[in-house]
Amino acid sequence: MAGVSVLLVDDQALVRRGFRLILEAAGDIAVVGEAADGRAALDAVERLDPDVVLMDIRMPTMDGLAATRRLARRQRPRVLVLTTYDLDEYVYEALRAGASGFLLKDTPPEQLAPAVRTIAAGDALLAPSVTRRLIEEFARQPARSTALSRDAARLTERERDVLRLLARGRSNTEIATGLRVSETTVKTHLSNIFGKLALRDRVQAVVFAYEAGLVQPSQPGPAT
Repeated sequence: MAGVSVLLVDDQALVRRGFRLILEAAGDIAVVGEAADGRAALDAVERLDPDVVLMDIRMPTMDGLAATRRLARRQRPRVLVLTTYDLDEYVYEALRAGASGFLLKDTPPEQLAPAVRTIAAGDALLAPSVTRRLIEEFARQPARSTALSRDAARLTERERDVLRLLARGRSNTEIATGLRVSETTVKTHLSNIFGKLALRDRVQAVVFAYEAGLVQPSQPGPAT
C-alpha cells in the first residue's frame, strides 16, 4: 500500500522522533503530524485526516484510551496502540475502545512499518503476548449479556462458524480451508457479519465473539 499517512501521538518528543525516523525510512509512509496528548490528537485528526494514528496510552490532559474512543466514532483514521504497558486492563480497554491493533514499544523497529501498513489496509494486528492476555481477560469476564446473545442470533450458522474461527486467530485463508469454501466466500461472510453487528473491523469482531459467548478461551473453533 502506497501513501499511508500517519499521526504520531506520544507525550515524549524523543519517542515521537524515533517513530518518525523509522516510519519515514520505509518510503511509502508519511508522518503528517505529531501530538503530545489525546486532546491535541483529536484536533490534529480533524486538520490532517491521517490514515493511521499511532497512539500511546498514558498521556496527560487526555489519555490514549479516551482519544481512541472518540476516534472510533469515525470511519477513519484507524488506531494502532503502541505502549510500554501490556497489562490486562490496557489491552482489553484499548480494543474495546476501538483500536485496530496493539503493539508494545519493545517491538523490533523493522516490524513497525509493516504493522502500520496492516492497520491501514483494514486488517487487525495484535502482538502474541497481547493476544494471550486478551484471552485471559475474556476468561475472567462475567456472564454474557442478553443483548449480545440476541445480536449473535442474527447470524447464520455458517457466519457463526466463520466468526468463531476468526476469534481463534485464523486468517481468511485458514478459515476458507477449514470450512472448505473459497476465500471470496469467507470475505462475503465477514462483510455480512460486520454489517449485521455494526462492527468496524476484525478486532471488534473478535471482542464481540468472546463477549457474546460464541467462543470460550479454551474452546477450539468448529470442527474441520
